[in-house]
Amino acid sequence: MNAAEFFDEASKLNIRLDIPAELSVSAHSLSNEALFQLPLLAMTILAITKGTAKPLLSEIGQLVGECLERTVPGFKGSSQDIHWSGNLRIRTIKALTFLEATGQIAVEEHTRRVSTTELGKKVYQSAIANETPLAMSMKIIELSYQYIRDEARVRGEVN
Repeated sequence: MNAAEFFDEASKLNIRLDIPAELSVSAHSLSNEALFQLPLLAMTILAITKGTAKPLLSEIGQLVGECLERTVPGFKGSSQDIHWSGNLRIRTIKALTFLEATGQIAVEEHTRRVSTTELGKKVYQSAIANETPLAMSMKIIELSYQYIRDEARVRGEVN
């Protein structure tokens, strides 16, 4: 049964859903805050920083956005350029702060490169151990990051 058939059937049967007045639509609609969830951003940061190519702290927001643009079907080929989103960058900083406070990432003091700690690697490995949608997305994000690094290397932008 598709959505149109469902609503036709509900109309025929006169099915109504009574919603209490205190539960307004605006209270349950997605806001910009819900656009980028911190756990997803944290997992994306772990995926980016776990390899041998350690990104600079100042690059993380841009890289997270680019990886999500390449991975999330709704953003593929989109003109939205989420890697420039201020909201994404603020939420990425919150995710970075959480990961650093919990000892899952470390920022090298002199080079400002971000790397995943052993604890972060264990958390990440447990998340991708099964064939879940999260695991598959993280593997695609890893590939996206590798492609971004390869493209930058070809352009001569990577040290």
